Amino acid sequence: MPVINVKDDQDFKNQLTLAGFKPVIADFTAVWCGPCKMIAPTFEALSNQFLGAVFLKVDVDVCEKACNLYCVSSMPTFIVFQDGSKMDMMQGAQKEGLEALVKKYVNIVSDDTPLDRFLEGNCNLVSGGDEQLIVSLPFHHPVKVHSVLIKGVADRTPKKVKVFINLPKTIDFDNASGLEPTQLLEFDDSATNGEGQILPLKYVKFQNVQNIQFFIENNTGGGDVTELVKLSVFGTPLSSMNMNNSDSTSAVNIVSGQRLSYP
Repeated sequence: MPVINVKDDQDFKNQLTLAGFKPVIADFTAVWCGPCKMIAPTFEALSNQFLGAVFLKVDVDVCEKACNLYCVSSMPTFIVFQDGSKMDMMQGAQKEGLEALVKKYVNIVSDDTPLDRFLEGNCNLVSGGDEQLIVSLPFHHPVKVHSVLIKGVADRTPKKVKVFINLPKTIDFDNASGLEPTQLLEFDDSATNGEGQILPLKYVKFQNVQNIQFFIENNTGGGDVTELVKLSVFGTPLSSMNMNNSDSTSAVNIVSGQRLSYP
């Protein structure tokens, strides 16, 4: 989502209202501010990576009331809003600090992110900045999971994928590499063909899954962009009453509910 340039104080209020429950990251900046210009490309890149949030650029010389209200005294200042309320604040043009601030408040699995459209098959999921991707899927009810299907695009297809279950919060890129996964999957070029590649999970470890997260570490081509066409998780709800005629020879995509034949 492109950065929104706020027109005036009233427009700023309107943007906070329009955002609803989405996190709002506001960059209080000035045209004459050198550090503001230095951090601007990072802010723009984050807006394209974290599409579940609203990114605003607020000119301090235009929106004086907002600056006074939120005690903006130096530029750049980044303020996070949630449901219209100020949640956090950071001053200075620190790339790592800004990235950490955004990741802290942006839920990767927001109802309004493209993840829903991706899971429905209406768009591809593409990494931003480097080859890594994180996909987090919560379930309404505990499930048993036995396999994962991935389909990618040519040499952008995911290769090494760490699978985590039942973590208390969404992992981020800073700690995902060091965490011990529940299972490590490695896909190959066959994940680009047909419906994709299905890999089995260690069923004994996935008996009571309340959430599952995927850290896609790299891709088959070794490039900087990973592109995911399809991600399906197969298993059964712990309460078999939710499934009619369930048997061991059928697999249900517990993300979409689609039933497929499975050997």
